[in-house]
Amino acid sequence: MAGRNKITVVGAGNIGGTAAHWIASKELADVVLVDIVEGTPQGKCLDLAQAAPIDGFDVKLVGANGYEETAGSDVVIITAGLARKPGMSRDDLLKTNADIVGGVTEQVAKYSPNAFIIVVSNPLDAMAQLAYVRSGFPKNRVLGMAGILDSARMRCFVAEELNVSVENVSCFVLGGHGDTMVPLPRYSTVAGIPITELIAPERLAEIVKRTANGGAEIVGLLKTGSAFYAPSLAAVEMAEAILKDKKKILPCAVYLEGEYGINNLFVGVPVKLGKNGIEQIIEISLTNEERAALHKSAGAVQELIDVLGI
Repeated sequence: MAGRNKITVVGAGNIGGTAAHWIASKELADVVLVDIVEGTPQGKCLDLAQAAPIDGFDVKLVGANGYEETAGSDVVIITAGLARKPGMSRDDLLKTNADIVGGVTEQVAKYSPNAFIIVVSNPLDAMAQLAYVRSGFPKNRVLGMAGILDSARMRCFVAEELNVSVENVSCFVLGGHGDTMVPLPRYSTVAGIPITELIAPERLAEIVKRTANGGAEIVGLLKTGSAFYAPSLAAVEMAEAILKDKKKILPCAVYLEGEYGINNLFVGVPVKLGKNGIEQIIEISLTNEERAALHKSAGAVQELIDVLGI
């Protein structure tokens, strides 16, 4: 019998620690949690291991300060970097997090040359592109987590507005992860019914705006950190779709080469995830207005890429 899958989570902060929790509770894979802070990944893994007898999950949990223990990982989720503080834009994080994510990626590529890399660090799209360049991996194996989180936020708000189960709600969000993201109400449904038929235009515009500012709203409430339950689970959903070969269509930040008229840039679009990672980029038809919004979003990502010089 083949051994269990192995997932490395880099960064043992709120997102990384919670990702390890979701992975273990789903029995998706053995987990290596890596952080530069001595004791933090080891302590979180020990605590989680002691939860295993209560919940009944059998996975191996290892906390580490280096990368030797990560060797041969199937998936690596990169959450390392500084989180946003109130009043701080995602772009303020750019230079600092680029240094961190770049260094991490080189270690990951060295020890797990066949891994799939899922980037969660902000600014998301630019960090995914940096990981793609630094790893030298093919484009099907490097992706960024953004659209699942953004669409989940929109689904949450729509379900709340209509007082229906979140399971009935499907929402569509394209573009970069940030203020320029492009929620598409036209492609968003409740039990197959377009939400444009169920929610008045002005109310829908408010929901779309709240979705785009979803991260900032939580930062403003927490004051000393940013969202972690939903972002970590979104990354784990991507890992699960790959490891279980689900062929799930999910919005992810991926490297585009002409799709949607965008070239050589990581931008959020719907993709099919399976055992080969990104197996297909789904191109949907957009109105002129939607396409313009997507290109504006791509332009915001391009600016960051230019600053980084990658």
